[in-house]
Order: sequence, then structure tokens, then C-alpha cells
Amino acid sequence: MLSQPLISLGFQNSLADSSLFVLHKGSDLVYVDDILITGSSSELVATIVDQLSSSFALKDLGLLHYFLGIEAIPTADGFILSQAKYALNLLTKAGMIECRPCHSHSSLKPVTPGNLTPLTNPEHYRSLIGSLQHLTLTRPEISFAVNTVCQHMHAPLECHLTAVKQILRYIKGTLARGLAFSKSSLTLLAFSDADWAGNALDRCSTGGIVFLSVLISYLGQLRNK
Repeated sequence: MLSQPLISLGFQNSLADSSLFVLHKGSDLVYVDDILITGSSSELVATIVDQLSSSFALKDLGLLHYFLGIEAIPTADGFILSQAKYALNLLTKAGMIECRPCHSHSSLKPVTPGNLTPLTNPEHYRSLIGSLQHLTLTRPEISFAVNTVCQHMHAPLECHLTAVKQILRYIKGTLARGLAFSKSSLTLLAFSDADWAGNALDRCSTGGIVFLSVLISYLGQLRNK
């Protein structure tokens, strides 16, 4: 197992994510996530790779390019994380590769009861939702819409599938978007909002809070377009 060699080298297993290991050594910091290793010191990272190679077969693939369906695209001052290929596969899976794109992932009109007919294939609906959840890793702007359709996984209706298709149509028109990471000073912003009984289907109130730091440059790009 990978965990034992890492722990013997002084790594600590994250309590939040069992696949994340962290090593503090002086002012240097190294993260190990599954088989992805990164850190503030390239020399220390190289040392860790050499030490792990003595415990089991290990091949250094060099700089990060593609990992768990996420493409890392180098830029002049950082890199961009993109799931364009994953999104295309999702559209193909949904049978919507030739669909017409739209400009919004959610309906601009108030939510009203639509087609209340139960889906004949709810497993397909749940599979699409699971894929959309993974896509939110680099597409945070669809998180609210995806969370909304996730609330109906136990008994999805035709109107819920219509909402999923709108998200997919939005993705079709925004395949090139992703998260941009660059060297910059940390600026942390927090926002909160609430919608009291705004859902006409169940009259439940919705609240949310979001903290932004590295996403600021990404959101700024969206505003400029």
C-alpha cells in the first residue's frame, strides 16, 4: 500500500481526505494526492519520488498534464484546469452531442411544476447527475444547478430531466471554460445568500455560502466576456 511508505517518510494523512498526504519539512511543504505529488520545493519533491521508488515500482511521468479526467494546461504564470474532454464524453453519454447550446445553466423563469411524469429510466438520470457532480470540480458556476437536480435522485420526474438537459446544453456552449490558477497574493472573499420559499415545487427555503480565493481570476474572466 502507498500509505505505509509515505507515513514512514514523515507524511501525515489528511483527516478530511484519506487519499491526501502532507509533509512539512522546515519551510517546505509537499502534498501527495493518490499518485499526484506537488510541493513548494522541486528538490524535495524529487527526493520523495526517489525514496518512494525504493519501496515499490514507480515511474515519474514528469509535469502534470492529465489526471482523473482533468487536463492541466500550462500558462505563462500558472496553469488552467479543464474538463473539456470529460464534458464531451458526458454529452455523448447523454445523447446530446449535437444539442443546441444555451446561455444559462438554469431557467431564468420562476420554478413551477412541470411534467410530473416519473422517469422510466431513473438509473440513467442518476448516472448523469454523478457525472455532473464530478464536472463541478472545474466548473463551479454550475454547482447550484447541479445541487438542485441532485435533490430528486430518489424519484426523478420528466421535469427534472428537462433541468438536467438545460445544464448539458449550457456545458455544450461553454466547453472551453475552466479554472485558472496563477501566482498572486491571497485575497479571500465570502458571500452568502438566501431564497425564502422560492421553490414553487416544495416551498423550501434555500441558503448558501461560498468562499473565493483562487477563483477570483476565473470569475473575473467570466464578467469580461
